[in-house]
Amino acid sequence: MAHDYELIVIGSGPAGRRAAIQAAKLGKSVLVVEGRARVGGVSVHTGTIPSKTLRETALNLSGWRERGFYGRSYRVKKDIGWVDLSTRLGMTLDHEVDVLEHQFLRNGVETMSGFARFDEPHQIVVTSPDRSELAVSAERFLVAVGTVPHRPPDVDFSDADILDSDEIADIPKMPRSLTVVGAGVIGIEYATIFSALDVAVTIIEPRQTLLDFVDREIIDEFVHQLRDRGVRLQLGSKVDAVSKTDGKVIATLEDGRTVASDMLLYCAGRMGATATLGLDKCGLECDTRGRIAVDPKTFQTTVSHIYAAGDVIGFPSLASTSMEQGRIAACHAFGLPLPPAPQFFPYGIYAVPEISTVGLTEEEVRDKGINYECGIARLRESSRGQIMGLEQGLMKMIFSRKTRRLLGVHIIGEGATELIHIGQAVLNLKGTIDYFIENTFNYPTLAEAYKIAALDAWNRMAR
Repeated sequence: MAHDYELIVIGSGPAGRRAAIQAAKLGKSVLVVEGRARVGGVSVHTGTIPSKTLRETALNLSGWRERGFYGRSYRVKKDIGWVDLSTRLGMTLDHEVDVLEHQFLRNGVETMSGFARFDEPHQIVVTSPDRSELAVSAERFLVAVGTVPHRPPDVDFSDADILDSDEIADIPKMPRSLTVVGAGVIGIEYATIFSALDVAVTIIEPRQTLLDFVDREIIDEFVHQLRDRGVRLQLGSKVDAVSKTDGKVIATLEDGRTVASDMLLYCAGRMGATATLGLDKCGLECDTRGRIAVDPKTFQTTVSHIYAAGDVIGFPSLASTSMEQGRIAACHAFGLPLPPAPQFFPYGIYAVPEISTVGLTEEEVRDKGINYECGIARLRESSRGQIMGLEQGLMKMIFSRKTRRLLGVHIIGEGATELIHIGQAVLNLKGTIDYFIENTFNYPTLAEAYKIAALDAWNRMAR
């Protein structure tokens, strides 16, 4: 039986769009089905792009980067309202959507608005915005539907002051105080952005630690900076109830304590957006968090003609890795041989300050029994750091004493997510400490921190 398309991609986020364009470049007929009115997925409309745009706007308008010179009371704009923040956000989103639509058009990828559900293994039914339905078939499918916020039934999200992570980028007013429930990446990013705007922030997290995949020395520095600027951290505390009293949102903790604020952001996990996909009709299952299991090398599901990529398959849930997953899935689906993926990819947390990491943490190196040495550079030690007025921020590098190879790089501070790529390249190319000792870096730059940290480790290794 002839099918309408060679590939149907459900979802147009980073994984979906990269897979669609890759397949189109291989000469395949491709349809992308997107539930939103505009393409881009969670990444463009409620996740990656909005939060990073909000962060950049907040840092610019608040004068955050200049406070090292002019003091904590320095402001570029005195009263920053939501209109100030949302104007730039709208422009950025329009640009992202325009670029994506142009990419699809240029590569001959067809798009369709509506919600898809499987009707049978090779066919989906798309319910369009006007409620009409259309059945379309394909030889192969990629499920890239992303995630939705986890919403406990006892929390009243219909209240305008109680928000999930998809709603926070479109609030009508700026709160004076904010409670953030959940200290995962999303919660931490928004908590620190609002803190930079001088909103009083309280973070509540049931675990005793936060961001456990990041090197502990970096997290210790991060927590110190948060406390120093007045962010209240309630670690080891579980929220028992959320209520509204006299215009304030009240979070009641398990031990009976309460936290009152103008607004509450609930960021306690996300679930795969698979509930309405009709996976039972095509022989697929998902776990309790709505995630689909795949082969980690090919992103093929247990049903051979169906692939899944992006946040819907779980960790690491990054736009960057999702793009690569989509590309690999499309290549495998159409028989294109692929070299093995590089061992290490960078992780960026766009908090204030930024955190970025690649390779092994000190804890992982220790657990593996590797004889190692660390080198530390404070960003203020570099001339560029002094010029920029940086008071905080550090880079940590870990090397094997035996092979001298770089094992991991961990950065907190201005430009961390940009700086990490130097370490990523050396790490994946199996470079050693000698690269940083022997090579010349532009002066003055923050990248000089690599040489400073490497010399710090070398001095210890030479003993």
